[in-house]
Amino acid sequence: MTALTLARPGDLDRLLPMVAARAAEAGGAGDAAATRAALLPLLEGCPHGAVYLVGPARAPIGYVLLSFGWSLAAGGLTARIDEMHIRRAVRGRGIGSEVLGSLPRALGAAGLRAIEVETGRSDARARALFARRRFHPLEDRVTLRLSLSG
Repeated sequence: MTALTLARPGDLDRLLPMVAARAAEAGGAGDAAATRAALLPLLEGCPHGAVYLVGPARAPIGYVLLSFGWSLAAGGLTARIDEMHIRRAVRGRGIGSEVLGSLPRALGAAGLRAIEVETGRSDARARALFARRRFHPLEDRVTLRLSLSG
């Protein structure tokens, strides 16, 4: 079973290269200062989200970043997987599936009612991974966003 460890401020230097690698794979460069500023509150215990390191805490092979919210329709506390990344060299070994199996157990005990994730419509591999872990599409929903910053 792949370990999940709640990331703390001392994990920032292990986390930043993986976040940068994920951004590069997605075709973006990312802003290192903005990424650091966005991650640090979560690592310091901000109640709006959490970051879990995947694998050994001292040499993680990935991470999962969650944001928390509240939903009447879901019956209370919800989490959204904002980012999930497994190092390219160890992909295809079932690690992502293990992570998705561990999260509900770990967070359900804390009162979480639902976990949601957003994928690209054409990302068949990600959709298949989530479907294997019983995530189902909300066909009647479309995500809309109003950005409040520049």
